[in-house]
Amino acid sequence: MSKKIIAIILLLATVFNITSCGKPEKKRYEAQFLELFDTVTQIVAYSDSKEEFTKQSQLVYDTLKEYHQLYDIYNDYPGINNIKTINDNAGIKPVKVDRKIIDLLLFSKKWYKNTDGKLNIALGAVLKIWHKHREEGLADEANATLPNMEELKEAKKHTDINKVIIDETNSTVFLEDPKMSLDVGGVGKGYATEQVCLNAAKNGFTSGLISVGGNVRAIGSKGSQQEMWNVGVQNPDKESDKNTLDIVYISDMSLVSSGVYERYYIVNGKSYHHIIDPDTLFPADNYLQATILCKDSGVADATAKAAFILPFDKALEYVNSMPDVEAMWVFKDGSIKYSDGFEKYLKKPDKK
Repeated sequence: MSKKIIAIILLLATVFNITSCGKPEKKRYEAQFLELFDTVTQIVAYSDSKEEFTKQSQLVYDTLKEYHQLYDIYNDYPGINNIKTINDNAGIKPVKVDRKIIDLLLFSKKWYKNTDGKLNIALGAVLKIWHKHREEGLADEANATLPNMEELKEAKKHTDINKVIIDETNSTVFLEDPKMSLDVGGVGKGYATEQVCLNAAKNGFTSGLISVGGNVRAIGSKGSQQEMWNVGVQNPDKESDKNTLDIVYISDMSLVSSGVYERYYIVNGKSYHHIIDPDTLFPADNYLQATILCKDSGVADATAKAAFILPFDKALEYVNSMPDVEAMWVFKDGSIKYSDGFEKYLKKPDKK
């Protein structure tokens, strides 16, 4: 294990002496590390030994780090062509990239259609403007400003996802519009979380819960007793004494929330978060939070954005139209509504 990882991972073991069917219980371990995808990653797992868990958590870190560097839009890395490299070469030339980028972009194009354009990784020109104002506003709240609508409308002219040209044979990506830029923040973390968990499961990680900045993915069931994992749905009201609104019980599933509390800044006393409606070009204003439950963390991430942006009647219809996808919405008055099958996950089962 690298010195850097030793420095940032905390291992906590709780040892159980109970036996089940003559076999010793697996032990519970926890790990936490920082920096990747600009958030905190937490791992809870049941393993036979500390050594096994350390190996598993290192694998998760290494794989997630690879995706973090490939999907980064702000930083360069030696020997790596990433999303930033593609943006830097917009209108200039195709960029040869890792298959992991190709797969993300193909997935994102599919979900652009599935969300009727609510998830658009080509919205970077608009999102860069909001990012600039947000960073300046966080640094100097007294002088925080909103983007000019004319500037946003001009930027929107450079968000046509059809101008993202993917050549699978040569593994290249080319942005035809020189003023276009990709921003995979709406789906990259969830997609990467899913791929990391699939890889971990293939390598013997059979009982774990991985949270990448709130993108939660359960691998298998909980310990030797095969119980469901219990995961809290975060309360979007940061001033409340109640940290969670509900507890869901899952195995081999993902829980992803999109909300007003993730990244925001204040202008003239009003909060403006980072989830931009591609139609209005301003932060979506229907809810405090939308939470998605489904098997695939990438699908959950993409769907959560659409569920957060759409008005409730359309959002409910959208979620209910998809098999094995459920949603929960928290409205601005604190009230909660669910899709047709969400509440069944709120009931604690005896066993898996």
